[in-house]
Amino acid sequence: MGVFLAPMAGVTDLPFRKLAREYGADLVVSEMISTQALVFKNQRTLNMLTIDPQERPVAIQLFGHKPEVMAEGARIAVEQCQPEMIDLNFGCPTPKIVKNGDGAALLRTPELLTRVADAVVRAVEIPVTAKIRLGWDEGSINCVEIAQRLQDVGVHWITIHARTRSQFYSGKANWDWIRKVKTNVRIPVVGNGDVFSIEDAQAMFEYTDCDHIAIGRGAQGNPWIFSQIKAWQERGERISPPSYSERIALALRHLRLKIDYDGVDKGIKEMRPHLAWYLKGIPHSAKVRGKLNTAESYEEVEKLLQTIL
Repeated sequence: MGVFLAPMAGVTDLPFRKLAREYGADLVVSEMISTQALVFKNQRTLNMLTIDPQERPVAIQLFGHKPEVMAEGARIAVEQCQPEMIDLNFGCPTPKIVKNGDGAALLRTPELLTRVADAVVRAVEIPVTAKIRLGWDEGSINCVEIAQRLQDVGVHWITIHARTRSQFYSGKANWDWIRKVKTNVRIPVVGNGDVFSIEDAQAMFEYTDCDHIAIGRGAQGNPWIFSQIKAWQERGERISPPSYSERIALALRHLRLKIDYDGVDKGIKEMRPHLAWYLKGIPHSAKVRGKLNTAESYEEVEKLLQTIL
């Protein structure tokens, strides 16, 4: 029963993946990467393929809707960084992705989705996985059909975010459908959606009978969730939540990793949401969160965070 870091755009970059692995995630998945941009040799996109040895095993998640482009993008990714897996994004709900026919838009065209997956499976020798949603909306839930199609073309496992595209991240994840997919396919199923604690993880495993779980928003500002769940799985032990000082110390360490990776300006700018997540629930942190949005150096961030303790 693996516990994975789910892919999240703008979140699961290399520094965060390293922390997730350090804190017990069995597998980490990259931000989604455009195969069109890879084929066009876009340097910023190629840089997203950087993998640190400390974060392995890692899956590179790709998106696109043209089978031949997806296949070529997968080959480039394998050649560039030798990931342990390629993951296909058939679930991103954002308008700028679906308007191009990518992400969750492919749930509306199962035949094309199948051809995309088949092309990638044939193009690379490493395992190919896929992440889907329940369907486009409540009236067109087709995750069982999609899962069976993916199984038939050789996809290694399927991750199911138990919401429709129209839900985005609202409402409650419907785990019933994870259980239904699990009973209708032979390949492993990874459950995803609304796991924010040990109790949630335990409930998902027991209710859906899924093989693994993937944690997305539950890991934001909280990589401890992986070590907590693993301690419960392996030893029946319940680890205490981190203290406020531990949370701030890790936020600063995360910031240092981010600056080392992306430079000061980009690193501080892109860490702002992460810093807000680390501070969530800490008393008297609201004013500090506001000031962090204008901080321009590591020292300034450090000074602001230390005022909370």
